[in-house]
Amino acid sequence: MDLSFAFLNKPGGFALSEGWLVVNGLNPYWQVFLSGLLNTLKVAFPAAFLALLLGLLSGVGQGAANPAWRGVARLHVDVFRNTPLLVQLLGWYFAITALLPLAHTPWALHGGVYLSKSGLALPALHWSGSWFEPVLVWPVVGRFSVEGGWVLSPEFLAVWLALSVYTSAYVAGVVQAGLASVPQGQRQAALALGLRPVQAFTQVVLPQAFRAMVPPLANQWLNLLKNASLGVVVGYPELVSVSNTALNQSGRVVECVLLVMVLYGALSLFSTGLLNAWNRRLLRRGQHA
Repeated sequence: MDLSFAFLNKPGGFALSEGWLVVNGLNPYWQVFLSGLLNTLKVAFPAAFLALLLGLLSGVGQGAANPAWRGVARLHVDVFRNTPLLVQLLGWYFAITALLPLAHTPWALHGGVYLSKSGLALPALHWSGSWFEPVLVWPVVGRFSVEGGWVLSPEFLAVWLALSVYTSAYVAGVVQAGLASVPQGQRQAALALGLRPVQAFTQVVLPQAFRAMVPPLANQWLNLLKNASLGVVVGYPELVSVSNTALNQSGRVVECVLLVMVLYGALSLFSTGLLNAWNRRLLRRGQHA
């Protein structure tokens, strides 16, 4: 079989519904793949941030003295860790497209934010004028839909929420184990020195626990990055989705699959290198502390 990647310079013949790069039928295949790669990162980074925040709250909550917080945290972990990610993704997508109002009658949230079946409309910065002055553009409700601003599509929201909530259940376990690795004497010594309980946790316990959390958190980031490929089932134009369309258009099945494997491998290796370097730096800092 003759492998050739010369097709990457030919027009793709199809457009993408969203992305940082505007792709139409005249753009070559390599730009299509680049846009899919950027869309993968576009949803992965916000999902990682939200997963870390929710996981931290849930992990701390499982050891909290407040029974309500402890119960909600344990329920969060039990429900989302034991439900397949694909089921959660479809659930979020159908909830957004079925339960939210139509685009011309959106829910008006705080600060000029609108939510509807068409997605989440946010104020956006636009650069205009000879000096590239930033102009804040506010979304407004038009006759048929919300116009202006920055719109996050229902597909993006579904993938973002599913990845965030699912991964946060595993991050909660990492946080709980990291906190348990810190000897109780550290907290007691901080309290004996006059620190308040919140100060003892944030300034003494959490920094020590975080050093133990970094390696397993790196694994969760890699899992989240690869799980973003499930966006194909709801039509989010991430890397696997654009690859499926490209291989049908070009007929270069093996080349497209190999390209996706190489890109995901490169992302994973690059992320692993950065996280390992960060982990070594934290360990050296802990040894000199």
